[in-house]
Amino acid sequence: MWPQVYLAHGDGTLSLTDLMSGADIVSATALPSPPISLDTTANGDLLVGYGSDVAQLSPPVLRCTRSGAACIECGVFECRDGGVPSDLGETGGVQLVIVRNPDPDSRLPYLLKVPLGAGLVFRTAGTWPRTTALYCHPVSDGEWPAEPEIVEQVPVRSCVRRGAAIDLVLDRARENRSQLVFTTARGREAVFWQSARTRKQARPNVRTPTARAAGIAELEIAVDSHEQYPYRFAGQQVRTVRRALPCGDYGLISDGRLVAAVERKSMADLVSSLTSGKLRYALADLAALPRAALVVEDRYSQVFTLQRVRPATVADGLAELQVRWPTVPIVYAETRPLAEEWTYRYLAAAHTWAADEDAAITRIGPQITDLDRAPAAPGPSTAEIRAWARAHGHVVPDRGRLRPEIIDAWHAAHPSAPARMPPPT
Repeated sequence: MWPQVYLAHGDGTLSLTDLMSGADIVSATALPSPPISLDTTANGDLLVGYGSDVAQLSPPVLRCTRSGAACIECGVFECRDGGVPSDLGETGGVQLVIVRNPDPDSRLPYLLKVPLGAGLVFRTAGTWPRTTALYCHPVSDGEWPAEPEIVEQVPVRSCVRRGAAIDLVLDRARENRSQLVFTTARGREAVFWQSARTRKQARPNVRTPTARAAGIAELEIAVDSHEQYPYRFAGQQVRTVRRALPCGDYGLISDGRLVAAVERKSMADLVSSLTSGKLRYALADLAALPRAALVVEDRYSQVFTLQRVRPATVADGLAELQVRWPTVPIVYAETRPLAEEWTYRYLAAAHTWAADEDAAITRIGPQITDLDRAPAAPGPSTAEIRAWARAHGHVVPDRGRLRPEIIDAWHAAHPSAPARMPPPT
């Protein structure tokens, strides 16, 4: 086994380093932000976590050119097949490869190989979306020619899936940023390759919000059972349910999972929880969710008008928490009504994102996604089931356990709700 290791550096690069010589075996790969975690898949691919995203990289397959074995003594390596593979350059870095389509009858003269996972292959009409978005037709790996006629081969700095799109950053000065968008055109699924010049902003599978956030007719928001004075969302199309949320005051439940949560704080509560240390643990719990945020019902400028606590202490503490947990933004909404409005639209956007994420997995194929770490949603409380039973003509006691048939009837009327039985009260 080679004495080599992947090293994540603070400058946002990732390198494969020989521990004996200290030299990089392949050139460093640049990421949009510093790596925070490394892991491997069953087939040997490297999983790199940075920010709120995860990149999947295929390691270079190398052998010694002198001995033909797994050796690092001579320091001269090449690919196992004796040449340069289609998705690896001379230094072993991941590359975007465009070759001629060997099918003479195809209207798409090029084949594009995107280094995501095991590699995605598309037929396309051009080598770069310079003036208009290029239509891409996904095909199987079997269409990649055994002896390809390479048209262009460019090193890749970053290739990450974000929702129903793949963000591609090439290692060159010009024509380096593009995006493959999986969307629907005329009722059919389609893939378009676009750049910043052809599209000012790509919003795959997302409709622009109007009066209703993200166009959702009715959004169900779970309110923590310990919230004493919760938001009512009276002016919005919202239906609230009480749940014992593991973190946050307002949550979004999708397919039996807690997808997103918002913690609400007044300025006094924010300062109190910060100085007592409770806010640190609250943000740590929120960071474990796919999407989470902290909304403050006041202006940030009010931090510097505090009398009983040094304003600099509070400002430094809030900055430290934001740096430690960058995936949980702290939003200052000025007033309680504005904080309520922001919470509604944030959870609605999380609802749309969760739906797009599931659709993207179906189209692009199995990928590691933030939804994989969403915990199971909390079940209904006994009080909720008791109120429902009385509203539907069932006889239930004021206190104590509920009969099993009452609980079964509630779940039969709510098939999408978690199946966990509520604790006795």
